[in-house]
Amino acid sequence: MKTNSRIRQDGMAPVVQARLMLWTFVVINLVIVEFLFLTAGEGKNEVLTVAKFFGLHAALFLLFQLFLVARLPWLDRRIGMDRLTVWHRWVGFVLLWTVAAHAMIVVLGYATLDDASVTATFLALAGVPASLIGMFAATIIVMIGVSSTRFARRRLQYETWHGLHLLLYVALGLAFAHQLLETTTFASSAFAMTYWWALWLFAFGSLVVGRVAVPLMRNRRHQFRVAAVVPESPTVVSVYVTGRELHRLPADAGQFCIWRFPGHNHWWLANPFSLSAAPDGRALRLTAKAVGKTSASLRNLRVGARVFVEGPYGAFTSLHRTRPGVLLIAGGVGITPVRALLQERTPGDFVVLYRVRDEHDAVLLDELRQLIEARRGRLHLLTGRTSMGARPFEPEALHQLVPDIVARDVYVCGPPAMTTTVLSGLRRLRVPKAQIHAEKFGLA
Repeated sequence: MKTNSRIRQDGMAPVVQARLMLWTFVVINLVIVEFLFLTAGEGKNEVLTVAKFFGLHAALFLLFQLFLVARLPWLDRRIGMDRLTVWHRWVGFVLLWTVAAHAMIVVLGYATLDDASVTATFLALAGVPASLIGMFAATIIVMIGVSSTRFARRRLQYETWHGLHLLLYVALGLAFAHQLLETTTFASSAFAMTYWWALWLFAFGSLVVGRVAVPLMRNRRHQFRVAAVVPESPTVVSVYVTGRELHRLPADAGQFCIWRFPGHNHWWLANPFSLSAAPDGRALRLTAKAVGKTSASLRNLRVGARVFVEGPYGAFTSLHRTRPGVLLIAGGVGITPVRALLQERTPGDFVVLYRVRDEHDAVLLDELRQLIEARRGRLHLLTGRTSMGARPFEPEALHQLVPDIVARDVYVCGPPAMTTTVLSGLRRLRVPKAQIHAEKFGLA
């Protein structure tokens, strides 16, 4: 088991370091693109000049998209996949409107230049290879953007949505070909060509390293296998996964992995499950509740079955601790990363608030009690239905349970509605933002 006794007292927080690095990267690239536009962005008329402005920025936003979902370990451990995914989503909508504006203004620009109708101009441009490739790329990006709206996303299965999203890589190749063929900006100077090649290679290289190379390398090295399947209750099961040289896997308590079980489920059925025990270099453990097809079938896994693991991911770790006192708040199966954090050998005064409907729903309760007792901490098992008046996460109730809450780091993991309520209560209690750590463990 790893030992991490260091609590940051001063200096720049890891998340601030990572955000500063990202913003610096964004600003530098925006400045370069503005420079390229001002020096080589003039089109055949004023309308096409505006179109070039949107085209240059569309290429930049597309590359930002790749970087945000590359799952680079250094960024992920400091910011968290959930936050990076949110940024990816918003950049995606900016990209959608930028691409749409670029496409429409190009057609209008050439229609004005040739004194032709919009329809005739569109059909004429479709006969130009560079324009046709750009049209295909734009169509794919618009289709992905529409499928990612809340209205569409709620009506699509994850596998369908994910399959559509994979078309982004097709759009990526088409956009690159389109930019190569539109040489007026890509090859306007030696500097422009060097810059765009470097940025494309960096973004695409980050994606290949984070999403392909690192997972393949780790699975080849560790050869993950199911070591044991242990029912914790009629609806909850723990799966122990072993492998070779697990002490070399950079996993921390509080993180999660994306788990696939080839031969048991097809490749598309992958789930993000938290580590429910602190990594000890010998085995990994996940604990899941039967709420879907994949999690419900885990108890039927055979010992020795192959496991493909992506990760570990997440910033829900002691890396972000700032105070000796810690408050861990969990709801339902969200207790799993909290239980792992308790097992980690970090010093401090620990208090746990565990929200369940009744004691029978409390996953890993005996283990929690043992860990809390060993740490001489406090465990509050909060039972009852909210509809019946049980509201333990209102500011007054939180303060009554933990009077020194403002002086503690607070880790929150549970259902979205519970997490939102807790975070609202913490803000009203004026708990400093730097001391609040919450993360959503999901793929979309």
